[in-house]
Amino acid sequence: MKRQAAELGRIRTGYSRPNSDPTKRPVPIKSKTFVFSSHSQAYVAAAAELWGGHVEAWTPQNQKISQYRVISTATEIRAILPAGDPLSQSYEMWSGGGCSRRCDGETEQLTRKPCVCLAQYGIDWHLRSPQQVCRPTSRINVMLPDLPDLGVWRLESKSYYAADAIAGGLDIVLQATEGRSMMPVRMWIEQRTAVREGKTKQFPVVMVVPSLPKLRHALSGPLSTAAALDPGVLDRPAIEAPRPDYAADAKACTTVDAAREVWHRANRAGHVARDGSDPLSQELRQIADDIAKGIDTTTGVDAGDDDFSDGPDDDGVYDVEVLDDEPPVDAGASWPAVAAPGAGARS
Repeated sequence: MKRQAAELGRIRTGYSRPNSDPTKRPVPIKSKTFVFSSHSQAYVAAAAELWGGHVEAWTPQNQKISQYRVISTATEIRAILPAGDPLSQSYEMWSGGGCSRRCDGETEQLTRKPCVCLAQYGIDWHLRSPQQVCRPTSRINVMLPDLPDLGVWRLESKSYYAADAIAGGLDIVLQATEGRSMMPVRMWIEQRTAVREGKTKQFPVVMVVPSLPKLRHALSGPLSTAAALDPGVLDRPAIEAPRPDYAADAKACTTVDAAREVWHRANRAGHVARDGSDPLSQELRQIADDIAKGIDTTTGVDAGDDDFSDGPDDDGVYDVEVLDDEPPVDAGASWPAVAAPGAGARS
């Protein structure tokens, strides 16, 4: 089964009012503001407090279970797209018995037969009335961070034009996040017109675009949860991490090569001058010289000056490690030339 978050409610772009003739169906109204509905009165009340409007009991058409809804005053809302692909689209036909057709434009999914609308009316079948053919149905799940509880709100549109606009906006989001993180979005209802067969048609389109301070933020890859909740964090100055104690790291080394690597690490971080003229480079060079001479870099005592003051043990053995004689190490030859004062920059 497909895993999905709990659906807390619906976001709609229309509602209906009673018909003056009680024998006829209610009159559908295209809303210029968002409509929120839910089985939970608390969710709808929170939406009304945030976006305006009055909470009312409401029963959807062809249903018997009462819900709650609010026709808000908001033409724009902020939301978060969850990870994954939050959009589903198909051509659907509904009747009193439920969904009778669900098609991708080529194959009817319920019967696995070729598209019925295409077979009956040809390639211009989409110009037919909704009573004759399937309607393009777009469903998108979003999270509303300023409302209670963890879950999604489903926005559903049956507009042919909205289907293109929503899909285009979501494609940009998915390219930016690869579906691996949440993305803050801005949603608004845009009124549009189109001329078909000499007639001007007005229709609302829900626009969904990434809500970020700059376009480059939408193209920089997956975002953190903090950025999804507050896109402003993307433009806040970063807190500089504390600088490592390079001198302490070098003193903990036992070889000149290891001490030299500490300088290279500081150089890559931009914490020392490339020509080695800065005080830190000088200090690291001195530590490398001490290591080469056998001086304990933590105490400054020459290991060769040990007077064995502790004396031998009961067996006449001194508590020291005896090493074979080795030629002295030239720290200057092992140290990077760039770290020597006055040396030229590395090529």
